[in-house]
Amino acid sequence: MTTDAASPAPTSTPTVAIIGGGASGTLTAVNLLRRGASVRLFESRGEAGRGVAYSTTDERHLLNVRANNMSGFPDDRDDLLSWAAAAGIELGPTDFLPRRDYSRYLCDRLAAAAEAGAGTLETVGKTVVDVEPVGGGFTVVTGADGADGAAGPEETYAADAVVLAYGNPPPQPFADLPEAPWNLSDPWDVDRISALPADATVLVVGSGLTAVDTTVTLLDEAPARSVVMVSRHGLLPNPHVDDQFTSWVTPVPDGPLTADGVVELVREQLEHAAEIGVDWRAVIDGLRGPTQSIWRRFPESERRRFREVYAREWEVRRHRMAPRIAALLAAYQAEGRLEILAGGVLGCRLDGVGQPVVTLADGEREVTAVINCTGPSPDITRTDNPLLLALQKRGLIVPDPLRLGIDVTEDGRVRGADGRIVRNLVTVGPPCKGALYEATAIPEIRVQAAAVAALLTAAE
Repeated sequence: MTTDAASPAPTSTPTVAIIGGGASGTLTAVNLLRRGASVRLFESRGEAGRGVAYSTTDERHLLNVRANNMSGFPDDRDDLLSWAAAAGIELGPTDFLPRRDYSRYLCDRLAAAAEAGAGTLETVGKTVVDVEPVGGGFTVVTGADGADGAAGPEETYAADAVVLAYGNPPPQPFADLPEAPWNLSDPWDVDRISALPADATVLVVGSGLTAVDTTVTLLDEAPARSVVMVSRHGLLPNPHVDDQFTSWVTPVPDGPLTADGVVELVREQLEHAAEIGVDWRAVIDGLRGPTQSIWRRFPESERRRFREVYAREWEVRRHRMAPRIAALLAAYQAEGRLEILAGGVLGCRLDGVGQPVVTLADGEREVTAVINCTGPSPDITRTDNPLLLALQKRGLIVPDPLRLGIDVTEDGRVRGADGRIVRNLVTVGPPCKGALYEATAIPEIRVQAAAVAALLTAAE
């Protein structure tokens, strides 16, 4: 199928192509539909609302933010709780919903917005391989293979505007590990992970939230399995605590900011909170609002210093795990089934039957499988994504200076290779991390999604 590639001038009810159907793309689509736009949502999986974060089928994988802060809409903070009540799901404001149920919520809200009739929705289960500027709009080109794996001709679609909502890219493959059944590069392939031998010893590389979910899948269903979790720092995310309601406001000074200065300020606030009996989590949560503003005020050199020196210390405090999950990990450690090591993987060789023997800080270990939980690889210059390669070749996108995503303005408008804004090409979510830093969680994404929808439907 080929649609008319000629794009009319943008109007207040444009045709918008959204590339990516995870949380970022789905929430942007809902906001656009409510504003009367015609939306084509391109999702190679064939179903919107899931993406990497919410595609899991394991009910033990929980959100890492409480339900009262996971509404998809900044102007309706109780929307998730209202949906859960209507769906017959028992969910309190401080509970942690399973990730798979959150995908249901996103799907339901998208369907409701489409059925309301203000705008129109078409979901395209194809992989987008190129976006070409045509006149005042774009031609979106999909590849030959769809979500069902069936081959077919390339297809093109006209759009007035394009939203890049491709989410978190997959981790970089391990360069020194061969392709093998024991080398699991996709930490969200629950079926493949669950199919490992019941007595397997598994090396989980990484110690963030994805590594935590993977470890729960491995150990909770097979008491004879063991996990060695290894990362550079060997730090787990901190847990949330029950009944944490204290509000805390950190006074951010005017004038130039440095990474060292901000970190010193935060440490002083943490010490002050401890002195008066307030948990440190209140201080970190109180900084969630001003984090983007602080990041924007850092010059590039200070952003680099923060990333190089302080980022991991911030991440393990900022992105925490549910108390129930923290209790499971503590139990696994007490049973001797989970080890957590710092220092990373120093080497790998194969034994006589082709199984991996890895070198860690404490020596060699024989393992049954290796799972890559090192986190997303956001550097678009190292990607194999055909769309991102094509957009770079056209000069429509370039990496941000820290290579955390795409070079964009604070409101998500894309800067091309010439440094100028590419008209009606915007992005939402993780690709904005270089500009905003906090751009990967629902409380920030929902604000971006609403703002981008307003930007694209504003009358000129």
